[in-house]
Amino acid sequence: MKACVFTIGCKLNEVESASLMRGLEERGFSVSDRLGYADVYLLNTCAVTAEAERKSRQAVSRMRKFNAAAPIIVFGCASQHDRHAFEEKEGVKVVAGAMCKDRVLTLLDSFLACGHAENADMLPTESVFCELPVPARTKTRAYLRVQDGCNRFCSYCLIPYLRGRSRSRGLAGAVREAMECGAKEIVLTGIDLSSYRDGESDLGDLLLALKDVPARIRLGSLETGIVTDAFLEKAQKMPNFAPHFHLSLQSGSTRVLKSMNRRYTREEYLAACRKIYAAFPSAAITTDIIVGFPTEEERDFCDSLSIVEEAGFARVHAFPFSAREGTQAAKLKDLPPAVKKERMERMLERCEQAEMSYVSRFLGKTLTALFEEDGGYTENYIRVFHETAKEGTMYEVRLTEPCKGGAKCELIKKL
Repeated sequence: MKACVFTIGCKLNEVESASLMRGLEERGFSVSDRLGYADVYLLNTCAVTAEAERKSRQAVSRMRKFNAAAPIIVFGCASQHDRHAFEEKEGVKVVAGAMCKDRVLTLLDSFLACGHAENADMLPTESVFCELPVPARTKTRAYLRVQDGCNRFCSYCLIPYLRGRSRSRGLAGAVREAMECGAKEIVLTGIDLSSYRDGESDLGDLLLALKDVPARIRLGSLETGIVTDAFLEKAQKMPNFAPHFHLSLQSGSTRVLKSMNRRYTREEYLAACRKIYAAFPSAAITTDIIVGFPTEEERDFCDSLSIVEEAGFARVHAFPFSAREGTQAAKLKDLPPAVKKERMERMLERCEQAEMSYVSRFLGKTLTALFEEDGGYTENYIRVFHETAKEGTMYEVRLTEPCKGGAKCELIKKL
């Protein structure tokens, strides 16, 4: 039988889907992550924006066009937020929530065995970290899911209501999986990775525990508060640490940050960036910026524009504000669409300039890159391209010229 696991949303969703795909393969399924004909569909949904929810619902109709008779199992944040929107759709046989992903394959087994399965509870009875069926891994890297949930309650975000409170995986189990996975790069992932805790151990301690793993260790998204001297000193002790920090920002204006309930100022964010550069001079700092938050005035937007250059960002994911019903920000008066559109255009131009400036710093320099199907990534997250580089291979490379999305390179040797 053929199974399709289709994913909408964040990197953690992708990690969870990758685990489910491996579990399906172990059950004898031929598995794809692209929509096409399949005997069964698993849909991992997203609710971070209204558009993501719309795409999640739309995916059910797209699946039915390929095989109207195939059962569809829906799970994730959009079904957690509005389960009835999926239960009413023809072809959907099981609806699970955002915190039931460890039970998705069991629900599928039950359905295939007897033709039905009870919908999973939408929330767990305890705030415990749920282990996925098998470790998530692509052809090139492994993803180590060590945290889930969030306690921050940013004013624009639904995720704490859908994924629950922060909870972490045991340090020993995480290290054991990393040691056994055999990947050349391991990415630590979580909804709020900075809040990782196992007893007295924090994220820095987890990094130190991974220093002997024969793989490059990369961090997922971080919050400003994690950037302390103690944390950076632990990272410096790792010979296998990739100096890439995705440090979530959202706005360059202290006033807007306060209305977002982000709990740091512009100055504190920039101080964290300076700490990172002092510890890792070649570090890439990447980030997210919301454009057109309801309280954003032109002067606030200009603060966001200027921080892109001041922080020296290597890459920025910028996107317009989208109100989510049930959040505090949804009660605020939205900005006119034309204002958000015009600001987005200015922001995207500034972000492109920042990325090119960062890449240009490393032209002629030697770095290491792990190649995927459509290019590779250096330790400091510069995307590089070479026509003959083999997927899944780590090379020492020299950057030769900038290009759209990164830089061309020459291969020096395999590593």
